[in-house]
Amino acid sequence: MTKRKKQTLVLTSIFALIFGMVPNVNAMHIMEGYLPGSFCIAWGVICVPFLAAGFFSIRKTLNENRKALIILAMCGAFIFVISSLKIPSVTGSCSHMTGTGMGAILFDPAAVSILGIIVLIFQAILLAHGGLTSLGANTFSMAIAGPLVSFGLFKLCQKSHINKRVSVFIAAAAGDLLTYCVTSFQLAMAYPSEQGGVFASMIKFLGVFAPTQLPLAVIEGILTVIIIIGLESFAKPELKAIGYIKET
Repeated sequence: MTKRKKQTLVLTSIFALIFGMVPNVNAMHIMEGYLPGSFCIAWGVICVPFLAAGFFSIRKTLNENRKALIILAMCGAFIFVISSLKIPSVTGSCSHMTGTGMGAILFDPAAVSILGIIVLIFQAILLAHGGLTSLGANTFSMAIAGPLVSFGLFKLCQKSHINKRVSVFIAAAAGDLLTYCVTSFQLAMAYPSEQGGVFASMIKFLGVFAPTQLPLAVIEGILTVIIIIGLESFAKPELKAIGYIKET
């Protein structure tokens, strides 16, 4: 067995172990039937152009470099595992890490939208996390808005000559937090407060999410940095191929 095959076997074994540790819980993103039908349709329509861009982005990446498929699949597995570990936070939703920041950093936010919706469909059907009616809202918050912020902040940090690992941490943690800001806005739009309207309701939702989501965002940032360091050690050619590591 070659060194590369051994490294691949070790990485796949680690992911298999993580999958086996996912608890059997009745958690959710925004659960099935919680949003009014008009909101479900509206968020779904908003997601369509982003998903189309993601499809073309992934097709272009794989046409240019087939090696990217391994890293892309790993990003999808990371999103599935890390977003399946949930902490109940508020009626109709929950707190959890998203895992989408890493995909946005290594590829682009458009590609992550496809990975995210695939993960959300599997979780809704197989794990009863989220739902098909709320798929559009969950996709927008976790697979579109969060990755956009992660990607933008990572590029901004690079232009500001901030240490790359610090940049990865900031981008991943901020993308996680932004996901819950958007989720709070979605819930507030559907259920505005009698006094203060949407803004007051959003503040209340954010207040409930914050105690659990802030530490989870920090943890996700640290985990993302650790995984990136592992990839730099064992998959440097693949990272060079997708442009994360620049040729000198």
